[in-house]
Amino acid sequence: MVFDQVNGLPVHALVLHAAVVFVPLLALGAIVYALVTLWRPKIGWALGLLAVIAPISALVAKLSGTELYNRLIDEERVSPAGRAILDQHMDYGSMTAWISIALGVVSLVLVALTWRNPRALPRVADLAFAVVIVVLAGLSAYYVFKTGDSGATAVWGSY
Repeated sequence: MVFDQVNGLPVHALVLHAAVVFVPLLALGAIVYALVTLWRPKIGWALGLLAVIAPISALVAKLSGTELYNRLIDEERVSPAGRAILDQHMDYGSMTAWISIALGVVSLVLVALTWRNPRALPRVADLAFAVVIVVLAGLSAYYVFKTGDSGATAVWGSY
């Protein structure tokens, strides 16, 4: 119930934009941090904050979206076509949350390992982190887009 409503407004409508902003910022920051070692001392603190805030915002958006979905279904306010769109939106939102959590964890590990010395990692480990971060960042950007697009279709589409 915590994630359902605030003063009659769906929490989901209030918090989803945080994930839309913070998850792509995490993706971009993680890529820069992984690939540009000279910038690590300057942006490590920001990446550390984003690695915590972005997954939390995605998780809160997912949990509040689940509450909104359940209320709409219980009140029978969704057509069968609308339900299919919402089901897909829920799947995309779940993937966004999980991938942003993974990207946040990997980013925090990289920051922790390179905090005092940006070049502390062996070249192979640095390259491995870069590959994993680029893949996770790409996936997180893709799923944020797909989640937002399917959510906008659910709200504004004619179905």
